[in-house]
Amino acid sequence: MSTLPNRPNTALLVVDVQNGVVGEAHARDAVVANIGSLVDKARRERVPVVWVQHSDDDLVQGSDEWRIVSELKPGDAEPQIGKNYGDAFEATNLESVLSGLGIGRLIVVGAETDACIRSTLHGAFTRGYDATLVRDAHTTSDKSPWGAPPPEQVIAHTNLYWKYQTAPGRTAGTVETKDVEFGRKS
Repeated sequence: MSTLPNRPNTALLVVDVQNGVVGEAHARDAVVANIGSLVDKARRERVPVVWVQHSDDDLVQGSDEWRIVSELKPGDAEPQIGKNYGDAFEATNLESVLSGLGIGRLIVVGAETDACIRSTLHGAFTRGYDATLVRDAHTTSDKSPWGAPPPEQVIAHTNLYWKYQTAPGRTAGTVETKDVEFGRKS
């Protein structure tokens, strides 16, 4: 379990599901629907939902591209973390928010698979969190014109390697949306 003392709780971490990030993403509607169902489940089970929003020169804070997609709506009491780097922990207050909630385990969903999802997963894991990736609730846009594999291969590869990620005292892994348990089971 997590190497963070006195942090028995789980949170759903929703990363960068913004208009300008997922507008052209692979299987966008299905992924957003899966994220929506997990947000609803977390709220029913009183599991914290933490929202992350990226901003940079292309995603100007406050712009339409920067906003969370219309299908998802952060609750008034749900933490919203602004970030400028791939790793949602880097130069943000995410760690203090999670610490204050007693969070030691993260269920991670969002975009983009090959950037902010990977960075945040690794950032969480190296900081001592248990980190589970929801296999069918993350996506990316097509970067094959720049030499990357097609999005479905990027997603499949990320699911494969995160499924087998290991480190002392921490757990990683993947799970389908329908099988997510917010308790300590993965």
